[in-house]
Amino acid sequence: MTIGRRAPIWTLLLFHLTLMAHAGPDAHKSVYDYSLVDLAGKEVPLSSYKGKVLLIVNLASQSIYNTQISALEKLQKDYSDKGLVVIGIPSADFGSQELADNTAIQHYYTDKEHVSFQVFSKASLRGKDSIPLVHLLTDTKEGAGGGDIHWNFTKFLVDRQGRPVLRFETDSDPSDSEFRVALEKVLNGTYKKKEPGAKDSNSPPADDDGDDDGV
Repeated sequence: MTIGRRAPIWTLLLFHLTLMAHAGPDAHKSVYDYSLVDLAGKEVPLSSYKGKVLLIVNLASQSIYNTQISALEKLQKDYSDKGLVVIGIPSADFGSQELADNTAIQHYYTDKEHVSFQVFSKASLRGKDSIPLVHLLTDTKEGAGGGDIHWNFTKFLVDRQGRPVLRFETDSDPSDSEFRVALEKVLNGTYKKKEPGAKDSNSPPADDDGDDDGV
């Protein structure tokens, strides 16, 4: 489109808005458009998990929250037959609480924690060096929202269509019943992603009778 010097202001505005609408690098993408590198250095396309529900977690073996590792492993064992795949991405971005190299990381998660879920290579998850997948996971429209990852053990649930639909912060324990309820909704396809600014249809209706009965 060529815009002359005397183009009407509304034409310029429309052109600008059109450019903005198509500018986002992650527009209409799913996690299947991305890859991760495993601990052996091999690139693994996330499209290999098509049809599965993914639980993507940024790991940190030296974090005080590392007790969640065993909870994640239990989820993998309890729900693998229903299509759950837990994916761990170690990172030292938050308090330098991950081991220095992939050899040490593999030893920790495989030999000490005995996890069966997939642990990928150590990666950067914030700032200009962050891996591209992070931008999709945290995007308000295409992802689960919430902005930048704040700390270790942030968890993202991805539905069977590859869409990030839920985000859980560090202190949300995978062993909690509320976490499992949300996970089961995504697994059975009944979870409805909350659109920005919309009321959460997955929460029970509020008690609006004005009585505080303590229930």
